[in-house]
Amino acid sequence: MTNKAFFKQIGGKHYKTMKIQPSIFINENGLPFAEGNAIKYICRHRLKGKKEDILKAIHYLEMIVERDYK
Repeated sequence: MTNKAFFKQIGGKHYKTMKIQPSIFINENGLPFAEGNAIKYICRHRLKGKKEDILKAIHYLEMIVERDYK
């Protein structure tokens, strides 16, 4: 991917240390919003939001379950 915007990060450095940026993985795989956000929060929890990021990821996973598996 050659889009410079995908390698730009506003605030913090938590994504810059990763081999594959979550935004690139999410976009390259065409993932929907909720799945993408769950991945984003899982990837960054140790470097930024800690337990709160895990809870956010769980929240998005719950949204997926309600949306897709009624």
